[in-house]
Amino acid sequence: MLKYGKGVSMSIGIIAEFNPFHNGHLYFINKIREKYPNDILICVMPSSFSQRGDSLIINKFKRSDIALKYGIDIVVELPFTFATSSSDFFAYGSITLLNYLKVDKIIFGSESNNLEQLEEIVNCQLNNNLFDNLVKLYCKQGNNYPTSLALAINEIKGIKIDTPNDLLGISYLKTIKKYNYNIKVETIKRDNNYNSDKLESDISSGLSIRNAIKNNKDICNTIPSYVVDKLDKLHFIDDYYDLLKYRILTTDSLTDIFEVNKGIENKIRDNINKCSCFNELILKLKSKNLTYNKISRILVHILCDYTNNRHDRFSNINYIRLLKINNRGRLYLNSIKKSIDIPIISRLNRNIPDDLKYEIVVSNIYDIVIKENMNDLEYKNKIYEEDL
Repeated sequence: MLKYGKGVSMSIGIIAEFNPFHNGHLYFINKIREKYPNDILICVMPSSFSQRGDSLIINKFKRSDIALKYGIDIVVELPFTFATSSSDFFAYGSITLLNYLKVDKIIFGSESNNLEQLEEIVNCQLNNNLFDNLVKLYCKQGNNYPTSLALAINEIKGIKIDTPNDLLGISYLKTIKKYNYNIKVETIKRDNNYNSDKLESDISSGLSIRNAIKNNKDICNTIPSYVVDKLDKLHFIDDYYDLLKYRILTTDSLTDIFEVNKGIENKIRDNINKCSCFNELILKLKSKNLTYNKISRILVHILCDYTNNRHDRFSNINYIRLLKINNRGRLYLNSIKKSIDIPIISRLNRNIPDDLKYEIVVSNIYDIVIKENMNDLEYKNKIYEEDL
């Protein structure tokens, strides 16, 4: 039985940064479209900064335009609160948005491509006190949380899971199960090395492509041709270092910032004048139980004044922000919007929620470097594909 109009029987959700959109993303979407050619494809996409504590090198409006060009029907914004958090909170925000949007299924890339095994691990995590105790024990021994998680999985299940997409996939599955969301799951095999910092082939990691851009290397064979024209105002997290330094030097207490304790604050203040870029500072702060990515996120939280108070107030999904939608997506959204009990926001006005107001603040901080008049874009962005 068709649910959402002619030829459409299902809605599918994906979660992607597109930083930048590359051939691996195109392969992933094409694989979905091969199997589900007529179904609605919804993408949850972080806005300005990433889960690794990095700036996204192309603004969200250009990235959402690219997404529609290559097969996505609806792009919605993952707020800064969730986009720059640990994998479990990142997953909670992303999956909850997709649940509000009534997706039937999510699909994610997986190194193991063994969904049964990943679900087995999630069941172990949620129903086994020994698992939590082991994770705490490994953390006390000086390991960071991802390493402790992998060690606990290996000890209890005899399974080695330490690759980033599988670990994030476990967080997706855990959210679905914990909150009893009626969402099915499918994986697509991921073959290339997610963490590789070198271009490997026409399908290379986002990290390697960003590094190549920094070093003025040709990346045209790694990204679709349409994306090339969008690479006009690129920027990187180090471009914000002077602003971060100013923020640290002029803030009386950094412990008001989410996840900053007195020990981290002291180390930051001791080293901020000794370093010239984010990477140098992160390496000075990095320890066995503080990962590179966690420190990066903490520094981005300082940069954007993401306080404990804001975290407490903005830790739920309170709205759905549309970034881009085509006609198929609009028909789908019209068919479900009466059953969605949070606001769907396509145009900004003075009455937007406080957490979205903060998102605009983050967007304007992001714009300090790229200078693309993001404040204007926030209010004048053309949501519908046919408006372009």
